[in-house]
Amino acid sequence: MKNFLLFVMLFLVSVSYSQNIRFEGLILDNEKMPLEMANVMAVNQATKAMDAYAITTDKGKFVLNLKAKTAYVIKLSYIGMQNKEVAVITQAENIIQNIIMDAGGIELDGVEIVREMPVSIKGDTIIYNADSFKTGEERKLEDVFKKLPGFEVMPDGQIQVEGKKVAKLFVNGKPFMEGDTKLGSKNIPSDAVDKIQVLRNFNEVSQMKGLENNNDDIALNIKLKKGKDKFWFGDVSGGLANDKGYIINPKMFYYSPKTSINSIVNFNNIGEVSLTSADFFRITGGARNTIGRSGTTLTLNRNFFGLSGVDNVAKASDKFGTLNINQSFSKKWNVTGFAAYSSTFNRTITNSERAIFQPNTTEIATLENRDNRTDSRNNAFISKLGSKYKANDNFQLDYDVFFRKNGQEEIDNSQTNFNSINNGVVFNSSNSIISFQKQDPVAFNQSLNLFYTQNPKSTWVVEMQHQYEDEDPFYNPQLAINPYQNSTSSNPDDPSNIFVNENALNIQQSRFVKTNKIDVKIDYYYQVSNKSIFNVTLGNTNAFQSYNSSILQILQDNTVNPIEEDAYNNDVRYNFNDVFLGLHYKFIVGKFTFNPGFSVHQYNTDNTQFSTPFQLNFSRFLPDMFARWDLKKSENLTYNFDVKNGFNDVNSLVEGYIFTNFNSIARGNSQLENSLITTHRLVYSKYNLYNFTTIFGNIAYTTTKNPVVNGILFQSIYSTSDRLNLDAENETLNGNLFYSKSFKKYYKVTGGITASWNKNFVLNRRLINGNTQEFIQGIENVNHGYNLALATQFKKYPNIDLGYRINFSEQAATLFTTQSPTVKLNYYFLNGLNINWDYSFNRFKNETTSVANDFKIMTASLNYIKKDTKFEYRIQANNLLNTRSRLNNTFNVNGYNASENVILPRFVTFILKYNI
Repeated sequence: MKNFLLFVMLFLVSVSYSQNIRFEGLILDNEKMPLEMANVMAVNQATKAMDAYAITTDKGKFVLNLKAKTAYVIKLSYIGMQNKEVAVITQAENIIQNIIMDAGGIELDGVEIVREMPVSIKGDTIIYNADSFKTGEERKLEDVFKKLPGFEVMPDGQIQVEGKKVAKLFVNGKPFMEGDTKLGSKNIPSDAVDKIQVLRNFNEVSQMKGLENNNDDIALNIKLKKGKDKFWFGDVSGGLANDKGYIINPKMFYYSPKTSINSIVNFNNIGEVSLTSADFFRITGGARNTIGRSGTTLTLNRNFFGLSGVDNVAKASDKFGTLNINQSFSKKWNVTGFAAYSSTFNRTITNSERAIFQPNTTEIATLENRDNRTDSRNNAFISKLGSKYKANDNFQLDYDVFFRKNGQEEIDNSQTNFNSINNGVVFNSSNSIISFQKQDPVAFNQSLNLFYTQNPKSTWVVEMQHQYEDEDPFYNPQLAINPYQNSTSSNPDDPSNIFVNENALNIQQSRFVKTNKIDVKIDYYYQVSNKSIFNVTLGNTNAFQSYNSSILQILQDNTVNPIEEDAYNNDVRYNFNDVFLGLHYKFIVGKFTFNPGFSVHQYNTDNTQFSTPFQLNFSRFLPDMFARWDLKKSENLTYNFDVKNGFNDVNSLVEGYIFTNFNSIARGNSQLENSLITTHRLVYSKYNLYNFTTIFGNIAYTTTKNPVVNGILFQSIYSTSDRLNLDAENETLNGNLFYSKSFKKYYKVTGGITASWNKNFVLNRRLINGNTQEFIQGIENVNHGYNLALATQFKKYPNIDLGYRINFSEQAATLFTTQSPTVKLNYYFLNGLNINWDYSFNRFKNETTSVANDFKIMTASLNYIKKDTKFEYRIQANNLLNTRSRLNNTFNVNGYNASENVILPRFVTFILKYNI
């Protein structure tokens, strides 16, 4: 490995070495004033290729790295100026030359005057010419993004630009698949892309631009090449692999001035997941979420049982299809329809070791070894219909309706063996468990947003959202050995005093949770002057939830023992109401923007359980502050401060016990109070188009007073817990720093630092000499990680991506390190062949015990597509080393868990692709 890396570095040096000279100077107007963000490009007269380009600084400076003894044409453009060309013949010495541009340029529709420039600027929009950055091996839009300066493709598929997450993706001005960047970047073919527009200070509602603090919001618009904007395009691919593997993946797109249609289908069993469960939740269908900024958070805990990610599954199949239609019926009215269906099957096989500590120590009280085999199925359907009516520049009305339905089933077979230490005596035990889970939850959301500009100084905004959810989780654990039999507990609510004393235990638990939540908010903005705005907000959040649960014990003779005790049944109604009034004043002084304000809330909550009501009625003053310092056009420092009230939903309030797993029962607390969350956040952002450098950093400090925690009582591997407020204050300090730079046209280097410190208070209970004792612990965790990567962008040589990441985690005086070097090779040659090779290595080490675990994964592919043909041939190999398992380790105050997951085997797939 070390020899290979040395070879790669020597290769990079050798291919990049040549005698270069610097051509630099100033771009000025007729009055000798510098032109900021002018476009400068050097075209090699012999090859007609672009050898270098630059964007001028605020002082008009540019620098081009050119080949010595070469003839060039230097092309310049600047909006409002006449285009200019200057002939230059380089020698062996650097050149310094100032260039004057003449006024009188004509701005054409779009950015035609800079169509040849790799990067150009028009107001708040940065335009990248995609062909200027392509090296030939790109297949998807994601591959192009990776080549652009300032762009980063995150591991979850989301896109960041200038260190900021992209809010929405458009194609030819129309939202692609609800604006989801992951679906777009992984499916839009790269050869269809002409321009990539970065829309900074993005706001979908033109009337709201400048009124809201959306300076950091970014969207992307993909301009299609001519011939792709009025006809169907896309591709259809299919392939077969060993072990009966297959993939079928048609993608079809149609764009015209009034209509766009996007369709993506993917059937496969080789581990390619089109849309994860997290993606389904992310695509909520709502374009705005300003109601959530009111100062109140009501956390709705969905009862979905988690589905394993494809990285940790032994077997997987995915059936996915989505359709997105945008139709402009007129210049004023646009309708969007979106629907997606996913059907997945995952099998996970896990061997794990779990340790439970003695209270206030890291001495092991219980050590458990468990073997699991879990089969899970998830059928999910989401759909949205949206309407946007913009009568004129002063009036816009949006309506969206969103529907989601899931069907989930999970069967788990496990064998557990454990030993417990009590007063120095070791007890050994084992159990076999078969558990079944099933649910069919439904969610329905709708929103209505109205924007009305009464006059140049007055703007009204009305926002209404309605959310309905219906959940019905069913859980059936069957234990070969009843862990609660023959107990002598004096607690009447102890499971041993509730269930019939049999050798085995078979439980059926049903739950029904319904949620109705309505949010209404009215904003009035009054523009006092061009640099000051007064905002008044009146709003209301009203939520109603019902929660019903019951438990049955199926006896060994198949008769039913209904558990009728109140401690194991729930019939709860919960009402939450928040009426608030907010006042904010935004004003600009020089390069500074300030927006201080506050909101006053009146809260009323009530829930009744076991004929006992509990109410909360109180008022709260919540201040907030936004401040921004624009040092330059692309450099700013932002400070945010806010105080929020955090409330829990009905799932945390129910007093009746619920089986959360076969070995844990939990209940809530009807008298839970809110937590007070205070956050300070400082963000620095700089994007320099002169030297294509991105720097993004942030640091945040959060305190949570009166936090809600679980009070847990462990008895060997079995636990009982409840929810309660602690008279304490949790603290979290975290930050990150990101750096990216593209240089000498062919190289891109990125690096980053992440760090976090938190101190959280937890409550643990232990049974000592027959008595329950409580231990409140303040636990400190420290994490810090570092990463560095270098990528090349050659057109004639192999491209190499080198990456290295190391992370340090210290918990309860135990230090863990994770090291992850990666190597990627991409080579496009012979006008049609493309080789991809990807290798990653992961080492997890407990520095305290010196125990280390290694994990290696390798993928490779060979593509061939002949120029001007529509067929493409591909051989790809996933998990080329046939690595059989992945190790995962977690650690908390109660103990640790070390698990080994069987992963998908090696698949070698032959794929035929037809480009439409």
